[in-house]
Amino acid sequence: MAFLLFAVVAAVTPGPSNIMLTAAGANAGVLKGLPCLFGVATGMGLMMFLVPFGLGSLVLKTPLLLKVLHWGGAAFLLWLSWKIATSGRRESAAERDPVGYVGAAVFQWINPKSWLVSTSAAGTFLHPEAGSAMSQSASLGALFVLAALPSGFVWLAFGATVQHALHDEGRRRIFNIAMGTLLALSVALIVW
Repeated sequence: MAFLLFAVVAAVTPGPSNIMLTAAGANAGVLKGLPCLFGVATGMGLMMFLVPFGLGSLVLKTPLLLKVLHWGGAAFLLWLSWKIATSGRRESAAERDPVGYVGAAVFQWINPKSWLVSTSAAGTFLHPEAGSAMSQSASLGALFVLAALPSGFVWLAFGATVQHALHDEGRRRIFNIAMGTLLALSVALIVW
């Protein structure tokens, strides 16, 4: 129960993935944003399984790999920020494609908040007397997916709700620039 509460709070608080979900909802609507939501949830669930199971310690003990993740993550976030910020031209909902399932799932591996959440969960919720590392990690991953789906949906729906106020191209452009800027600011978490 404690981990589920932790997972809901971690999944619903602002961060790069939730900014991406808000932009997906605002630019494409809820239905076209669902693959992004499922990618965020399952990508983070897989990370929540693999990091406590041992990948986190490997990455943290390999300075070169950690540096590649940091700078690669920063570059990808800046690219995604630019893509969001410049997606202001008027087009029909059928033409707008938010970040898809694979992109959103892979994004979790360079998202600094995802690493912080996964490593914190491993340190806090894994216990030697609670069973094998595999079963505990699988439980953490599955519970995180269950927490992330409704939490991420809130951000996706918020973006879709804002979409109605963004029929004016100028407003949409300002919104997209704001979302892109917020995402770009999260690069500070990686670089510093």
